Parts: sequence; structure tokens; C-alpha cells
Amino acid sequence: MSKSTDLTRLEVLKNALDGIADGMALTVIRTSRSSVVRTGLDFSTALLSANGELIGQGMCQPVHLGGMMPALHACLERYEGRIFEGDILCSNDPYEGGSHLPDIFLYKPMYMDGRLLGYTCAMSHHTDIGGRVAGGNACDSTEIYQEGLRIPPLKLYERGVANDTLFRLLEKAVRVPDKVLGDLTGNIASLHYGEKEYGLLVKRHGLEQLEGYVEELLDYTETLTRKTIQTMPDGEWTFTDHIDSDGIEHKPIAITATLKKSGDQLYLDFDGTSPQCKGAIQPVMATTRSISFAVLKCVMGAMGVDVPNTAGYFRPMHVTAPEGTFVNPLPPAPVAARTLGYFRVAQTVFGAFSQMMPDLIPACPGGCELGVSMSGYDKSTAPWKPWLFLDFYNEQARGGQNGIESGDAHTAGLGNMSNIPVEQIEAEQPLKIVEYGFTEDSEGAGEFRGGIGQVREYEFLMDETLLQVRADRMHYPPYGLMGGDPGRPSKIIINMGRDTESRPEQGKFITTVNKGDRVRFDWSGAGGWGNSYLRDPKLVLEDVIEEKITVKRAKDKYGVIIDAKNRKVDDVATEKERALKQS
Repeated sequence: MSKSTDLTRLEVLKNALDGIADGMALTVIRTSRSSVVRTGLDFSTALLSANGELIGQGMCQPVHLGGMMPALHACLERYEGRIFEGDILCSNDPYEGGSHLPDIFLYKPMYMDGRLLGYTCAMSHHTDIGGRVAGGNACDSTEIYQEGLRIPPLKLYERGVANDTLFRLLEKAVRVPDKVLGDLTGNIASLHYGEKEYGLLVKRHGLEQLEGYVEELLDYTETLTRKTIQTMPDGEWTFTDHIDSDGIEHKPIAITATLKKSGDQLYLDFDGTSPQCKGAIQPVMATTRSISFAVLKCVMGAMGVDVPNTAGYFRPMHVTAPEGTFVNPLPPAPVAARTLGYFRVAQTVFGAFSQMMPDLIPACPGGCELGVSMSGYDKSTAPWKPWLFLDFYNEQARGGQNGIESGDAHTAGLGNMSNIPVEQIEAEQPLKIVEYGFTEDSEGAGEFRGGIGQVREYEFLMDETLLQVRADRMHYPPYGLMGGDPGRPSKIIINMGRDTESRPEQGKFITTVNKGDRVRFDWSGAGGWGNSYLRDPKLVLEDVIEEKITVKRAKDKYGVIIDAKNRKVDDVATEKERALKQS
């Protein structure tokens, strides 16, 4: 490994590369048509070296960070010796480096004077990819062939000429081609932007010198990561978390992660994890590795170390899993709803790190890995006009952490997606939002409590709407740490008609609803950290005043007696109550 002799130069280069990738991200936002991309922010952009290593990523989705290299390498293997200036490579196949079918990866090789400089990458979660269920995220698919159009490594453009056949196939395979092709062309625009800006960077520094700087940045990232790992204690730690079920076989799925640290190396193994399931909630191995790398970066950030967004920090972490397990399924396993699975993988890996460094790692974030698609046809037009809405709000409350107050309505950092505003939903879709807000008493109690859960209730304004739901944390709520309580389990309630009785649902289902029907999602709160009877009574009072917890919960979970009329803590009664609770 080389050592930098000019850290200032490396910092400037890092910021320049990230700035180009961020500019690409802004291009995607400004040119895309779907709400899931332009508002929900389910996309990513990046720069990769001529060797196919990540050298800079926009502030997008962490899970995509380590996922861009495997998909590119599959494309390079397919077209070895046949990649030209003006090409755009394209793939969405999970079993050839991709993640799941709605994520289409695009790569544009950058050339100068006939020499390959590197690659720009843009990928988005597309509103539809065909398949048996609109949106391409059905939990109950049992093989990948049901999930939509599967694109192996192909060329979307060759020497600047569009592959009209592939564009036409995409147009006819999806239900909303205006959104899918609009988002795709937005990604293409971002590739061109990145290529132009990187070319200016090459002209500024010179090709040979810039290539040397890039390699130096990769080595610096690796060196910084190894030095950070060296400060962690040596040893081995194991943690297990669970998914309620895959929605087909109603039995829990265990994810077990064993973390071993030796010197400047980390070894993460998923032996002991349940076998691959019948449903579509499992991630492929490339995704499992990618999210594990993202967890490592979060942990190093919590340690105060700012590691550049390059592949250098992947090198000291070795991630393995037995084939045929939930985190490393074999084809033709379905993986469309794999977001649920990879979030649980991340939460399990965080749990393993919490055994290593209990004072540093927060408890489990709140949420239920909710993914909803709502779709149908406006039959008042000829031909019928299809509509399709995706809402992915996977994390929405931060777990409690030693010395740090949790965040309500705050992702834990691995989702990095944005809330789609109520006004936009109602303006664009035949939907009405009846309620959207916090839910009282949903936090995991602790000395540092978890963030409170949220609720969103939809009313359907069109008959024959297909509702597909992916959710969890009903039977295994977000865990607490160091004696903290888990968050309140999630709930889903359907009202078929305003005057009918409410019907609770399990977390994974597909059903048809009609005008006037409603569905209510009550997300889990986050886990708490530490003994709740040690929580500062003033903070408990603030939560009561702000209607985040009730007076009764203040007493039952925190041993704090609140004088509700005068809005103050009864210190004497609280001292007695806490002594009684802990005796």
C-alpha cells in the first residue's frame, strides 16, 4: 500500500469526486418523473475507476455503495474487449451482480484520446418492471421468473447508438412506460454529466497524475480503515435477529451474524442463518455484502472517523455466508422484496458490533421495512389509463444510544430515503391521506429511549385498486440494548368500507380494495438503550408534554410520577416509585 505524502491533495480529490457524483444525483432528481425517485430518492450515482473500483459516490443509498462493483464486473466480463466510447452498459439481473429487478444499473465508460478513464454509474428503483404484480415488489412470488423483466448484462447504447430493441422491450414490459423510460433517460443524462465533469478533472490534473491520485485515495481509505479496525478490541461476537415470516410459510426466519476481529481485519460470517425462504424478501449475496460494508462505515463514523466513499474500506472486511441461506440464496429464488431482508441483515450486524462496543452502537431503529404498492386503472378513459404508486419508508425512528437522545421521524442512516409529502401523493394519485403523524407510547423505553413510531392511513378513491404490502416487526419488534426495551410492534389495519369493522392484517399480503376502503400502517418505535428507571425525569416530562408518551406510561415504564394538572414532576413520589420498581 502506498502512503500519501499530501493529505490535503487527497481531501481535495475526495471532495471533487464526491462532488461530481452529487452533481449526477441532482441531475437524476431534476430529470426523473416518478415520485419514488425524484422525491423518495431511491437511486444512487457514483464514479468507478478504470479497474472497476468505487472511487466516489453521491449522497444516495448506502446499500448501493458496495453493489455497483459486482454489477459492473458482470458487464465487463460479458463484453471483455468490446467496450467502446459511447457505450452504455445495462443490467438488473440479481444473479449477475445486480440487486433486484426494479434496480436497473447503467454504466458509461469514459475515454480520453482512446484511453479508458473509468466509469460513471447511475441506477434507480423503477416504478415498475413488469411481472405478475404491479411495482415488481410482491412478497409472495416464489421464483424470480414471476418478478418481471430480467435484463442480463447488455448494451443500452453502443458507440452512441441506442439499442432500440431493448428500449422497445422495456416500453412494452412495464405498466407505466412514461415513468420508467423517463427515469431511465434521467439516469442517462446524469451519466453524461459525470463524464463531462470527470473529463474536466482529468484536464486539470493530467491523466497520469490523476490515475496515481485515485490509486492513492483507494490505498489511503484502506489504510485509514485498517488503523481504525486496529483500535477495536480483538475477539468474536454473535448476534441473532428475526423476521416474522416470509408471508408464505408462517414461521420465523433467523439471521445470525458472527463478527470476528483480529488485528486490522474483520471477518463477518452468517453461518447459522435460516435457509432461503419461499417468498421474495431475501437479498442476494452481493446485497448482503454491500449492506455489511455500509454498517462498517456507520460504525467508523460513530467512532469519529470519516472514511472516504471508495472501495478501499471494503478490503479489510471479509463477508461470507453458506450458499442456500436467507442471505445467500440460490436461483431461481425470488428477491424482489429484498429490502426487508437486507435491513434485517444490517440490524443483525449492528447487533454484533453492539456486543463488541456496547457504549457506541444504538439500539435497533424503528420501522417495519414497509414497502407498499398501490395500482389500478382509470377506466373512465379509452384505453384505460394505468396508475401506480410506490411508498417505501423503511426506517423512521432512531434507536436509543448511550448519552445521545434518539431522533423521532429520523432514519438511522441506512435508508437515506425521503418521505413523499401528503400533498404530492394526493395530487398525483387517486388516494387520500386520512392521518399522518406520531403514535404515543410506541418507543422502546430506556435511559435513552428509542424514537417513537408513526402512523399513515390511506383512503382509496378508485375501485379495484390492487394493494401490495411488505412489512414486518409484528412478532419480533426492534430490539433494545443494555437493558432497554424493544419498540412497540407494528400493526396494519384494513377497513373495507367506512362502516365495516376493522380487520388486522399480517405483514405481507396482496388484496383488492375499493373506493372508500382504508388501510392504516402503524410503524414500530425504535429500541431503547439502558435501564429506563435511570432516565432523567425532566426528559420524561418533556415527552409527556409533547404527547409522545402518556402519564401512565411515564409511571409504568420510567417510574416518573407526573402532576398532569401543573405539568411538573412529583420528585418525592418519583423517588419512591423508582425505589419500589427496582427493589
